Amino acid sequence: MLITYHDGSIREVAIVDQEVPYPDGKLIVSRTDPSGVITHANQAFVDMSGYPLDELIGSSHCVLRHPDMPATAFQDLWVTIKTGKKWHGYIKNLRKDGAYYWVKATVIPNIRNGELMGYTSVRRKPSRSKVEQCTALYLQMNILSS
Repeated sequence: MLITYHDGSIREVAIVDQEVPYPDGKLIVSRTDPSGVITHANQAFVDMSGYPLDELIGSSHCVLRHPDMPATAFQDLWVTIKTGKKWHGYIKNLRKDGAYYWVKATVIPNIRNGELMGYTSVRRKPSRSKVEQCTALYLQMNILSS
């Protein structure tokens, strides 16, 4: 499957309809520069994404974007964080092996001395009921936008 990103870049990925369960008690943490390029990833991020650390660092965070995610969800994220506000949401991420995992994400702008330095994202295990709600909602959003 070909995925086209917001910046116009395209990549081919193999999609596997297999969920990798989010481990209990783990937090996925990453930092990006202001344009969304990954500058830090913790071991839980490496483990869940299936990418080695050296492939994550320097890559756009959108490398994890699953095609089931509606573009409007990420538009809302970017509009919110670019105004300096915290964003919360549920995201279906694409692993390197084509499987997926769900997260409850919080993205926070990193501002130092009044200057935006980038963003920190902390992801935790979502409830099953929220995953089921979002699966149905995102499907409906994608149908309406096509």
